[in-house]
Amino acid sequence: MKKNRVNIVTLGCSKNIVDSQKLMRQLQAGGYKVAAESTDPSDIVIINTCGFIHDAKEESVDTIIRYAEAIKKEGSGRLFVIGCLAEKYRHELAGAIPEVDAWFGVNRPAEIISHLGLTYHPELTGERIMTGPSHYAYLKVSEGCDRTCAFCAIPDIRGRYISAPLEDLVAEAELLVSGGVKELILIAQDLTMYGLDLYGRQMLPELVQQLSAVKDIEWLRLHYLYPSDFPYEILEMMQSDPKICRYIDIPIQHISDPVLRKMRRLHDSRETRALLREIRMKVPDAAIRTTVIAGHPGETEEDFAELLSFIEEFRFERLGAFRYSHEENTYSFLNYPDDIPEKTKEKRVARIMELQQRISGEINASLTGRTMKVIVDRKEGVFHIGRSQYDSPEVDQEILITSAEKIKPGTFIDVKVTGSTEFDLYAVPAKQV
Repeated sequence: MKKNRVNIVTLGCSKNIVDSQKLMRQLQAGGYKVAAESTDPSDIVIINTCGFIHDAKEESVDTIIRYAEAIKKEGSGRLFVIGCLAEKYRHELAGAIPEVDAWFGVNRPAEIISHLGLTYHPELTGERIMTGPSHYAYLKVSEGCDRTCAFCAIPDIRGRYISAPLEDLVAEAELLVSGGVKELILIAQDLTMYGLDLYGRQMLPELVQQLSAVKDIEWLRLHYLYPSDFPYEILEMMQSDPKICRYIDIPIQHISDPVLRKMRRLHDSRETRALLREIRMKVPDAAIRTTVIAGHPGETEEDFAELLSFIEEFRFERLGAFRYSHEENTYSFLNYPDDIPEKTKEKRVARIMELQQRISGEINASLTGRTMKVIVDRKEGVFHIGRSQYDSPEVDQEILITSAEKIKPGTFIDVKVTGSTEFDLYAVPAKQV
């Protein structure tokens, strides 16, 4: 067992990644050696959990048990659990997994630091230890959510919407860039409402404008724009500012009005279609990424057919489908029976993804011969792996580049697309053509 060494294991979304990276910086300031996902024995293991849907909760519990057993076998070490699962189920889990020394939930870095006998340094709030590629980073602009979507447990777990001050985000961005970051990915549960609580109005356009002015930022990418109250000014900025990726992540969830009403979404079918048409008209080359849910309580075969037709009509460049998960204490859990069999949900998800696979294949095939700017993330086997402005890391397709020369990760190059599959492109550096 290595004394004064902390291993942080992060599960779930990119917001958890940011939380872990900032906690690592606080621990480092307290004299600990920190590592992420280390296989070496450590004095302390901290697991940052996800508790969003059933599968994520199951993965988190399995991970906690695995590390608890490893520490027990080693004969020493301490285990702490933070994050969404701990926030929601700490009392139940504390009895079931007594090997965990303490549970801390979300947004409590000062508590775990104090528990370890260290001093929390608020002046380090914007600092972090990068745990992945150093050329891109997630910038969390807010915490929590004020939406009341029927299926979602996030407001119950993470609380009300709280925006980070604009000047703090710009300072954090400048710090990240000074460390080599070239692509900033703005994340929140709902980017659309950024600033409303602090400034009395939506401030996302102004935030993006100020971040774009940060020297040496090359790409700004926006994640999770809610359809209702969409900031249309962002579309005009995408047209005029090459730093803003033409990439719009907008979770539609469904298109059937009866289902949208049951989901307590604040947009209907007509408004959704009007927004998507506006995006296609204003930024015709934008990649639209969306998510949909199959099998929400009350979803009929007619509702599902309408969803399939909608996906066929709008031909999203990126789409993910999830089967509905009946999460405790959500509006849907409290008010609707989970009346659609799991097998039916799974079949519906499979049909959506089969359709999307065909659409993605057709879109990608049309890109053969095109030259595009990419950022290279890593070398893998015989390929350099890159992404265009239309692809976000971890969740979207990649570009497999065959190059006669070695390309350093974080480098921007122009490539020519030479081939495709449904979910990847093949390319060579344009200068080799």
